[in-house]
Amino acid sequence: MVMSGETAGGGNGNGSAAGAAGEGARAQGRERDRGQGEPAAPPRISLRERKKQLTYRAISDAAIAMFLERGFDKVSVAEVAAAADISKPTLFRYFPAKEDLALHRFADHEDEAARVVDGRGPGESPLAALHRHFLAGLDRRDPVTGLCDVPQVLAFHRLLYGTPALVARLYAYQGRSEAALARALGDGVTARLAAGQIIAVLRILAEENWRRIDAGESADAVYAGAVRAAEEAFVQLRRGLEPEG
Repeated sequence: MVMSGETAGGGNGNGSAAGAAGEGARAQGRERDRGQGEPAAPPRISLRERKKQLTYRAISDAAIAMFLERGFDKVSVAEVAAAADISKPTLFRYFPAKEDLALHRFADHEDEAARVVDGRGPGESPLAALHRHFLAGLDRRDPVTGLCDVPQVLAFHRLLYGTPALVARLYAYQGRSEAALARALGDGVTARLAAGQIIAVLRILAEENWRRIDAGESADAVYAGAVRAAEEAFVQLRRGLEPEG
């Protein structure tokens, strides 16, 4: 595994709850990030794939609206299918489990950390790239960092953390994030150990930000402390993962 500045072999997302509901809030900061070393935009997708993604989004949006209104356990898959104007078998072709209706957008973040590592600049270490990326997310109040007080995001988080089935399902997404990052770091036991530590740190940072906001603080009030916590966390990671000297 390579944690210093040389190129890593092989191959992003911390899997926090924030990543599933905040595209609008995230978009507000994208312009500021252009030209600042963030990974390049993904290539254009085909019209067919675009339509498929829109269908996924429409079904999930209908489901989440119902979950927020009535509670996850009180909404049936059949009701979601009816609201989305599709059959139940069709819904299951898109979403194998009910929990995926709420969490499928985490798929957009599963390889985020890996993409950050793969897209880093010459001479930049994987940890430096991830550190930069996380600080940029805090700056733009990206929901994936937990530092977002947009009402829709807060409502989704309360749904997620208040539903044991969704919390349990979230661990599967986090496991895939860890595996993708391990591949980007070169694979092998050492890379998997490093990826596990990094993904855990990103998750804990995001959850702490969310905890403070859920307690009533604004994102702006939490920001300075969130940056300090991130700095301390990455110092600890560097001490444990990067070679001395």
